[in-house]
Amino acid sequence: MQRDLQNLRKSYEKDALLEKNLPKTPYQLFDSWFQEAKSTIEVDEANAMSLCTLGLDGFPKSRIVLLKEIVEGKFLFYSNYTSEKGVAMEAYDKVSLHFFWPALERQIIIKGNVKKVSREKSLDYFHSRPRGSQIGAWTSNQSSAIMSREKLEEQLHHFEEKFKDQEIPLPEFWGGYDCDPISFEFWQGRPNRLHDRILFELENDRWTFKRLQP
Repeated sequence: MQRDLQNLRKSYEKDALLEKNLPKTPYQLFDSWFQEAKSTIEVDEANAMSLCTLGLDGFPKSRIVLLKEIVEGKFLFYSNYTSEKGVAMEAYDKVSLHFFWPALERQIIIKGNVKKVSREKSLDYFHSRPRGSQIGAWTSNQSSAIMSREKLEEQLHHFEEKFKDQEIPLPEFWGGYDCDPISFEFWQGRPNRLHDRILFELENDRWTFKRLQP
């Protein structure tokens, strides 16, 4: 397959990111941008983020997960511990999170260290999910090969019957992670590809920032 995409381009002109307007910490800027994204009708899921991990095969891999909470500065999300990303994070605890909001011509890249949250925290969130999602967590041996969609549906029906008329327990193989950031890079699209890039870095428990060339 061959495609010529050289003429696909747009001019970014919606906003600017200038030093004089920066808050003291990246969390304040993140929250400001996130709230704006959440209230923008063109942004479908403001909390959707790309999680990038380093796999056991030596390749980085990104996939979309949902940010569910920010607690004491840590970004929380949930997954199957035995999935490809779960195995990767168990082996190498450094990840990046990437938020991209095209409607606002903005993106944020966060680097940080990741670890599992407590079982109590995972249990609280698990029971806040719709019942179908709880059963789905039991149904899927995430990232493993399966013969057909029909086989997956059979597994679903099995767990629907198994947990019929009872509270669904938290699977041992499922729970939350928190990412503790060490850097935030904020990107604001600007005309002529001279975009604004501001990098916040944590140094000796203090946030510093610098401008990066586009």
